[in-house]
Amino acid sequence: MKNILLLVHDDDGQFARLHTAIDLTRALDGHLICIDVTPSPVYAGNAYGGLGASVLLNDERENEARNKARMKERVASANISWSWEDATGDFAQCVIDASNLADLIVLNRALDDYPLPDMRTITSRVLMHARKPIVAVPEEVESFNAKGRAIIAWDGQESVAATMRACVPLLQLASDVEIFMVRDGAAKIEPEEAAAYLARHGIHANVKIVEDGVHHADVLIENAARHWRAEYILMGAYSHGRLMEAFGGVTKRMLSNCKLPLVIGH
Repeated sequence: MKNILLLVHDDDGQFARLHTAIDLTRALDGHLICIDVTPSPVYAGNAYGGLGASVLLNDERENEARNKARMKERVASANISWSWEDATGDFAQCVIDASNLADLIVLNRALDDYPLPDMRTITSRVLMHARKPIVAVPEEVESFNAKGRAIIAWDGQESVAATMRACVPLLQLASDVEIFMVRDGAAKIEPEEAAAYLARHGIHANVKIVEDGVHHADVLIENAARHWRAEYILMGAYSHGRLMEAFGGVTKRMLSNCKLPLVIGH
């Protein structure tokens, strides 16, 4: 886990993404790949095309050129290995196209106060198609403490197992790891098996299981993470049992509301 892909664009979540990506690159002794996306006129909200689209695209390019200069200066001052790529088009597709050799992708959960870019939808699309773990951060995040506590939201399905396997190098940095499971009868892999797997990688994880047929799993997960003072939550995209969703349900609510960084895979 050495190649960290960062979406660069001048929006409310940009600096949370930047701080997180720099911290992860430094902690993992990796390389930061910055993909600077200028949105196409249609994505930016222009439905008329023609001259209006051309003017809007030029404005976006000028804005991103100024942003690029600022961001390059910040990244260069971080004293990490990094590279830069420019792209024009749909946010999600540009990230997906750049993700082939990425190990981890840094995006946002939903932005709180401004609808564009629609980060929850972008993150969901990248999650579905890039098949790489994503770090989705709230816009107010100023750092990512890879050496703090990590909680794994375990549902016993392949998506969380695959995410956990891919993120072993990150979990090895954590001071403590807890596997937290909301029991609903649909688990294919028991949390104790996950703990045994991690132990073989030198990660000693505690297991906590709750049975609660009343509250949504996302509420229980976030409450557990907050009370345990976790730095981030690792999870798969929920897709089974009473937690059934099509990027709705648990995953949708976590991407909309969670106040902690999410490390999430599909």
